[in-house]
Amino acid sequence: QVQLVESGGGLAQAGGSLRLSCAASGRTFNMYNMGWYRQAPGKEREFVASMRWTDFNTDYADSVKGRFPVSGDYARSTVYLQMNSLKPEDTAIYYCYAISGVKYWGQGTQVTVSS
Repeated sequence: QVQLVESGGGLAQAGGSLRLSCAASGRTFNMYNMGWYRQAPGKEREFVASMRWTDFNTDYADSVKGRFPVSGDYARSTVYLQMNSLKPEDTAIYYCYAISGVKYWGQGTQVTVSS
């Protein structure tokens, strides 16, 4: 089992920044990919960004590319999402995930961007 704890959500103004963190614990030795999804009210959960631990390769949704760099601290089993140039449409619950055989999910953290 892998446990994920997210932090860093909150309220920001359009154009502002927030930084999300996600710390993994438990059976992390087999973990090879961590990242983020988000779910806005009335919409399906969508992929945001990911980092592959084997080579630190990153991947992004087109909607956040260039604005939300993802990074990680392998020694701390922690992944970060730096959210810059925030837009009201970025408002959502952000979920961290980790893949270690199966995909594990965090509890989610609310991000609200006001115009």
